[in-house]
Amino acid sequence: MDISVEVKGLTKMFGDFTAVDDISFSVESGEIFGFLGPNGAGKSTTIRMLCGILTPTDGTGTVAGHDIILEQNRIKHSIGYMSQKFSLYNELTVIENLEFFGSIYGLSGNRLRERIEYVLDMAEIGSRKRERAGLLPGGIKQRLALGSAILHDPGILFLDEPTSGVDPIMRRNFWDLIYDFSRRGKTIFVTTHYMDEAEHCGRMALIIAGKIIAYGSPADLKKELHHDVYTLKVENFISVFDTVSELPFIDEAAIFGSDIHLLCGSGFAMKKELSRVMKSEGIKNFRIEKISPTLEDVFVTHARRLGV
Repeated sequence: MDISVEVKGLTKMFGDFTAVDDISFSVESGEIFGFLGPNGAGKSTTIRMLCGILTPTDGTGTVAGHDIILEQNRIKHSIGYMSQKFSLYNELTVIENLEFFGSIYGLSGNRLRERIEYVLDMAEIGSRKRERAGLLPGGIKQRLALGSAILHDPGILFLDEPTSGVDPIMRRNFWDLIYDFSRRGKTIFVTTHYMDEAEHCGRMALIIAGKIIAYGSPADLKKELHHDVYTLKVENFISVFDTVSELPFIDEAAIFGSDIHLLCGSGFAMKKELSRVMKSEGIKNFRIEKISPTLEDVFVTHARRLGV
C-alpha cells in the first residue's frame, strides 16, 4: 500500500532533554494509526514534527511525500491538524471561525461556501453557526475544531488528543466521525492516552519516555504478550495485591479498577495454584477468571519491563 507518513530515527531534543528518542514507523494511506502513551511520553512533540511545526534534531521523514525538514510549508497545506487545545477564536462566531480558517487554506468564493456548508452538516453544528465559539459546550467546540481542520479537504488528518476532556458520549460520537473520514480514504493519525480508543486503530505505536516500545495492530500486540491473563476479584484488593504480586508464578500484576490483573506463562494452572495460596493466607470470597488481554495489559507489561 501507499505510505502517507514515514519516519526513520526521528529524534527531538530540548537542551539536554530528549523528548523523542530515535523512533521509526510508517503509516499507510487510508488507515487509522494510533500513537498511544501517557502524558509527557513524546506524542505531541512527534505530531508537531510531522506537521512541520517543529524541526527534528535528528532523523528523516516524509508526510504526504514532503520532507519534514525541507518542505514544512508544503506539509502544512497538505494536512489537517487538530491540536490538544482547540485553536479557535473565542470572540468569533462558528461561521466566522470557519471563514477565517478557510481563508488561511486559500479557500474563497463558492468553494469556501461549499466547504463551510459541508462542515456545518458533518459536525451537526449548523444551528449554532451564529454563536460565539467561546460560549459553546466542550463537545461542540471539539466538532468545530475538527471542522476547521478539514475545511480544505486534506488527505491526512492529524489529531492530537482530540477527545481529552470530553464526556464518553461525545468521545464515541467523535470516533464515528473519524471512521467516516477513514471510509472516504483519508489517513488518520491520532494520539491518545485512552486505551479503549486505541482499540479503534488499525495499527498503533506505544510510546513511553520518547521511545516506541511496541508497534503493530491491537490484535498482534496482544498475541505478542505470550502470557495468559487472569482477573482476581476480591475484597481488600489493595492489600491482596501486595501478596499476589510477589508470587513466583506471577509475571506481571496490576490493579484495574477494583480488580487485579495477573499475567502468567501460557498454559500455567493459575486458578489451581492461586486458589491454594489464597486459602493458605486465609483470604476468602475471591474469584479468579481467565480473560482476554487488553491493550492496557500490553502497555503495563512493556512499561514494567522498562522500569517505568
